[in-house]
Amino acid sequence: MKFSSSELNEFESKGQYINFRGHSIFYRVIGTGDNVFLLHGYPFNSYDWSLVIPTLAKEKRVVILDFLGMGFSDKPQNYRYTFEEYAYIVNEVAKHLGIVEADILAHDLAVSVVQEMLASPEKNKFKIRSIAFMNGGLFSDVYKPRLIQKLLSQTPNFIGKFLSKKMSRKSVEKSLLSLFGANTQPNLSLLNIFWEVLNYKNGKSIAYLIGRMVFEKVHYQKRWIDAMLNTNIPFCYICGSADPNSGRHMANRFIKIFPKNPVYFLSEMVGHWPQLESPHEVISMYYQFQIYLKGLNETRK
Repeated sequence: MKFSSSELNEFESKGQYINFRGHSIFYRVIGTGDNVFLLHGYPFNSYDWSLVIPTLAKEKRVVILDFLGMGFSDKPQNYRYTFEEYAYIVNEVAKHLGIVEADILAHDLAVSVVQEMLASPEKNKFKIRSIAFMNGGLFSDVYKPRLIQKLLSQTPNFIGKFLSKKMSRKSVEKSLLSLFGANTQPNLSLLNIFWEVLNYKNGKSIAYLIGRMVFEKVHYQKRWIDAMLNTNIPFCYICGSADPNSGRHMANRFIKIFPKNPVYFLSEMVGHWPQLESPHEVISMYYQFQIYLKGLNETRK
């Protein structure tokens, strides 16, 4: 057994790995039907989707993966992690699985990965049918990073490296708890899983490297937003309003810039991890988006 958590062991054991530039990338396919990528955020992995997968997989072919440097995938040290490479990894998994077209539901850091995919359509190896962005930093000027993020990723490399290695479970959990809703706090079992995932393959020591990507987004913003304004791919925003990082304030900016695109607000107390805090609501809102898409397609005919 790789992990003390039986749930985590079972989740990992049902997946597979592909080689990406000499590194192992974890992926897993569940169910049959139309393809939908569930893309995870920072700093954990695709286990974040574990509570929504069983329901979605009844009607869809759910595809999950762990980005390089996170989760079950390899975590190379002294490595430059980029949005471009993460977008390429999604495409490589799609190519490996023979995926021709797929929908995408992206959370947190993956929101930016998908923005990069929108801005580089010529690099995509499959057709993106639709995108649901959820609690991610679409607009860097209204994103509100946590103090621990700033300390890890806006300081010189040697400081970020030192802090990543010394970061305690207590400090990680304190930061995490502030992102969950007051009534949807993670239980001890989930906190144990988070800690194991973060530390697997010495991942905690490189947290600062991936965290730096969050602060690099400012250099991509104009290109990404222009791509969203000009794309024909339908997209929406699903919002856990109590998220201090990318909650209601992010949704409000989305509404201002994309007034014709739907926004789905979850219960007021849901925070940054809606798929863990209120999975049934996430599924319900995602299905509402699918209904919206059907109506949109009928209109376009």
